[in-house]
Amino acid sequence: MIRAIHRWPGLVALALITILALSGAALSVFPAAERIGAAQPETGLTVATLAARIKLAYPGVEQIRRQPSGRITAYWFDQGAPGAAVIDPATGQGVASADPNRIERWLTNLHRSLLLGDGGRIAMAAGAAAMLVLAFSGIALVMRRVGGWRHWFTPLRGPLAGRLHVEIARIAVIGLVLSAATALWMTASTFDLLPDGAAALAFPAEVTGDTGFAPDQMPILQQTPVAELRELSFPFSGDVTDAYTLKTDGGTGYIDQGNGALLAWADLTGWERVSETIYMLHTGQGAATLGLVLGLMALGVPAMGATGVLIWLAGRRGRLRIRGNQPAGRARTIVLVGSEGGTTWGFAATLHAALTKAGHSVHVGPMSGYAPRRHGSAERIIVLAATYGDGAAPASAKGFLDQLNAADRAPDAPIAVLGFGDRSFPAYCAFAEAVSEAARAKGWDAFMPPDTVDRQSPQDFARWGRALGQAMGTDLDLVHTPVSPATQTLTLMSRRDYGSEVQARAAILRFALPRATLWQRLTGAGFAQFTAGDLIGILPDGSAVPRLYSLASARRDGFIEIVVRKHPGGLVSTRLTALMPGDTVTAFLRRNPGFYPGRGRAPLILIGAGTGIGPLAGFVRGNARRRPIHLFFGMRHADSDFFYGQDMPGWQADGRLTGLVTAVSRGGGRPHYVQDALRGDGAQVAGLIRDGARVMVCGGRDMAAGVTEALAEILAPSGLSPAVLKAEGRYVEDVY
Repeated sequence: MIRAIHRWPGLVALALITILALSGAALSVFPAAERIGAAQPETGLTVATLAARIKLAYPGVEQIRRQPSGRITAYWFDQGAPGAAVIDPATGQGVASADPNRIERWLTNLHRSLLLGDGGRIAMAAGAAAMLVLAFSGIALVMRRVGGWRHWFTPLRGPLAGRLHVEIARIAVIGLVLSAATALWMTASTFDLLPDGAAALAFPAEVTGDTGFAPDQMPILQQTPVAELRELSFPFSGDVTDAYTLKTDGGTGYIDQGNGALLAWADLTGWERVSETIYMLHTGQGAATLGLVLGLMALGVPAMGATGVLIWLAGRRGRLRIRGNQPAGRARTIVLVGSEGGTTWGFAATLHAALTKAGHSVHVGPMSGYAPRRHGSAERIIVLAATYGDGAAPASAKGFLDQLNAADRAPDAPIAVLGFGDRSFPAYCAFAEAVSEAARAKGWDAFMPPDTVDRQSPQDFARWGRALGQAMGTDLDLVHTPVSPATQTLTLMSRRDYGSEVQARAAILRFALPRATLWQRLTGAGFAQFTAGDLIGILPDGSAVPRLYSLASARRDGFIEIVVRKHPGGLVSTRLTALMPGDTVTAFLRRNPGFYPGRGRAPLILIGAGTGIGPLAGFVRGNARRRPIHLFFGMRHADSDFFYGQDMPGWQADGRLTGLVTAVSRGGGRPHYVQDALRGDGAQVAGLIRDGARVMVCGGRDMAAGVTEALAEILAPSGLSPAVLKAEGRYVEDVY
């Protein structure tokens, strides 16, 4: 819901907001320039002295104004002709024209009203309101992404466009909120939607009727510093009933032109002070530095607009267009999709086509857009839910569980949940399970039990489709052809071979980094942005199900590296281990957000065995900040399976690797596994975890189970456990 609130005002009002921001940024320069160019009065100069100097130079002076920048301007009549000039307070003489800057005046009219009068003012007010909505919804989204205020400036990962969008917003949002809110206040004031709030000051009923008292002899003017002056208006020549009008930072008063006495005075009200402060905050008049800062922040709006459009376009590309999609309010079958990378939308399109062919009225939409009131004709609701990271909601399902949990009652239409995932990951279909559990807890009836699809299997999907058809009383044949991800060609640069001596061939393969286009860098497509722990996918010949390998390098390393062991009958592993430098392979990138080391200085405990060392070695290699890292590595044979063995001493010497403990399971005496190595250093491991260390495990499923058991024993005396650490986000696995 928050994403929609943030997205649509930005897309709809993008041009308007951009004009508002750019013109505001340009206008912020003028108060600063005026401040720099204004001649400042000498210390202690009073309004009485200044008025005398100006009247001597311009006997017909009618008004003296002091701008918030300090610039003083005088207006007069000379033989019936009006005149105006910027005044040097030291002499009272004019030093520059007082005519408004044409560019500033044009920009002001554009900024306030698009040069269109009241209609334009309303349009620009709508733009300011849209900016305010964008700012507050953006704050909510950033907080949700980084985990609250305390992590506001946490470094980000992901596509360049998304990172730029958030990085700029985190700095500029305060200024944008301030500018938008003050703009709305000023617009409301312009249209008299706010109370005046000014103190009533009636013109005095009685004056002396005399004229000619010199301004430099008037007590109130002698007591008023020029620094507090706003405006001094002289009485109309020859009108004995008129008086001087003095406006200062403190209030407004009338002065008798016959004896210089103060006839009436009214202090500024609190409301007037608030209004003036808001005007100052918005325009920078009187606060030139603040105005420049706000102007710089406003320059972030076009950049955020451009990156926001790129993010939106990338999201649209990930969602298939479904032909014949019925309106949500009329469809009898609602299919809700939770997808991160877009593949689940392909399954939804296949389901929609099959159900439509069978005569059903079907609407397909994102889980994030679900609202019971929108689906008044629904007879059943089908949820197709992928899982993001370590059990989190994917992009198109954000907010679904919150909305379901907050509902007063369960929807009337029964539900069916199908999860999509990869059984090699510990959080297999965890989000779909969470949806099923929440539905049961809410009392939402299910018209068929929850099910799962492993690694985009068309066979699993077809099997589930037959069960769905039976539940709906119709023949349903779901023939799904997975859409292959966009791949790039990788060229092998070098290889390091291991395991030949024990007939367990393995290799560290290093590929050249493919060239990334500007579009790829902005959107994060291809291999434009990746880090150690992400996954590289390679499709076997004749199969649509990719084989995934953990990356042992990050983009900043300048190459793509994986560790591969040849498996008997393994199509991809056989092919990869046979590659020679110069050979190529086609591959794609898949992010693995649940297996990042995280930020901060807390120690890392890395635990892996065999080829599971790949991403762990990548974390060590990328540890430029010298974060304490303790690596526990299990291997079969020390002579043939010690991946990165020649690199470890150098990493330890330069502080990237704090401690290394190895375990060898074959080729010696009693087998020694990595979990045994953990028990041997149990006291140190427990101490590190008590001090906030993060545990990361990578390797085979049996190894991971043994590590969990060993850590449970080690942590039991301290009241901790792997389950507690997982709940705290301090225990993550990449298990296959």
